[in-house]
Amino acid sequence: MKKLLSLLLAAVMVFGLAACASSAPETTTAPATTAAAPTDAPTEAPTEATVETVKLNVAYMPNYASLWSVLTAMDQGFFAEEGLEITLWEFASGPEEIAAMEGGSIDLAYIGHGAHKLCINGQANIFMPSSVHSTDRIIVLPSSGVTSVDNISELKGKKVAYNGGSSSETALTGALNAAGLTMDDIEAYEMDAVNMVAAMMSGNVDACTAWNPYSVQILQNCQGALELEFATNSVNMSSWICLPSYAEEHHDVLVRFTRALLKGMEYASQEENWEYAVGLYAKQCAKDVEACYVETGDATWFSAEYVRASLADGTFADLYTRQQQMFIDNGAVAEKVELDQYILWDVMEEALG
Repeated sequence: MKKLLSLLLAAVMVFGLAACASSAPETTTAPATTAAAPTDAPTEAPTEATVETVKLNVAYMPNYASLWSVLTAMDQGFFAEEGLEITLWEFASGPEEIAAMEGGSIDLAYIGHGAHKLCINGQANIFMPSSVHSTDRIIVLPSSGVTSVDNISELKGKKVAYNGGSSSETALTGALNAAGLTMDDIEAYEMDAVNMVAAMMSGNVDACTAWNPYSVQILQNCQGALELEFATNSVNMSSWICLPSYAEEHHDVLVRFTRALLKGMEYASQEENWEYAVGLYAKQCAKDVEACYVETGDATWFSAEYVRASLADGTFADLYTRQQQMFIDNGAVAEKVELDQYILWDVMEEALG
């Protein structure tokens, strides 16, 4: 009986110890990684949630106006900060870029003035203005008979090349209007920018409306060629765009891209940083730096602070309204379209914070 009681008592003690062991909290012994830090160590800020890396195919044209801000943002690491990996793809014109977006190979793109009518007509959305040009230009050969902006009317009956749907077309119509002419008064030849250079070099046309870098190639290779600059009260805007479907599905990505782009714009818009931005552009396009620097005079480059102020005081709304009216006047847009239908103001405002 004593032996039986001893065995029962021993069993109760064993089970009791086992129960205590299984119910002991796991955190009684702290892991080495949570050892107390020295009292003088700085307190670290909480780590933010990791941002998903997104790869973007971005379309550009080989000129400073297209690349000044995006290359700066890439080189300064602003896109990397937003978890964005940018791959740049070169195109000759805005309509070609929009076609590539519709085909699915491009996500975002920079466009010049002319392609904005495609945005107004519903093919793309604007999510960030980039710059504004206050003048237009036309290049003439001696065969045109034009020697200055005062006798552009000599183009009547002459062969003139232009790129349809782009800023080239709007520049040509502006030049003709200033001279009291219309497209019916000239022999107009629509072609892409590369063929425009060849047509001018061969003398198959007498004049053209091209943009950098194609205008530089023409001036360098066509004897007696003149580039004439004229003011027309036009609003020659350039902007960043995406397809409406992309905007609906990837609002957060657009805000992240725009936020990084604004940082690049703020830096590269300062004149003391133009040489830096031009260097990036020259390297990207394998061009001479000095020749590229000339393009810094082509437009007004928007800083982030200018964007903020222009959104607040209605400057951008006015510029885009005037631009739309130009397209209505020349028949490229049938009727007035509310800006909110194709301009993503909310993306700009959210990116500015």
